[in-house]
Amino acid sequence: MRIEITKHFRFEAAHRLPKVAKGHKCGRMHGHSYKVTLVLGCDEADLLDGMVVDYADIARAWKRLHACLDHRTLNKIEGLENPTTEVLAPWIFDQLRSLILDDEPAMKRVGSMLTRVTVKESTTTTCTYPARS
Repeated sequence: MRIEITKHFRFEAAHRLPKVAKGHKCGRMHGHSYKVTLVLGCDEADLLDGMVVDYADIARAWKRLHACLDHRTLNKIEGLENPTTEVLAPWIFDQLRSLILDDEPAMKRVGSMLTRVTVKESTTTTCTYPARS
């Protein structure tokens, strides 16, 4: 049986979308209060001490990204030059998945158990990566 857990985070950031049509409102600099949901999962047989991952370890992993994203201009971050939610969600996923190379076992577990990232930039717009098929 598969088990999934979720943890929610927030950050504030500014951006503009350089590839939208001239005159599009998102081509101007503006900001969002982003909400990020991380989903981690494993098979029941792979639980460690009865947990997929310790929620505190997920928070420590997020803290690394939060410092990079919060109150920043996303366009200035490598890989986010066109920071749509469709670019941001996989970027966050890849950043956290790269923790499998970390020297700390708890961070490796966070990276290896991450299955989805959802980024919500407004009350009506959300992007999930990878999408469920």
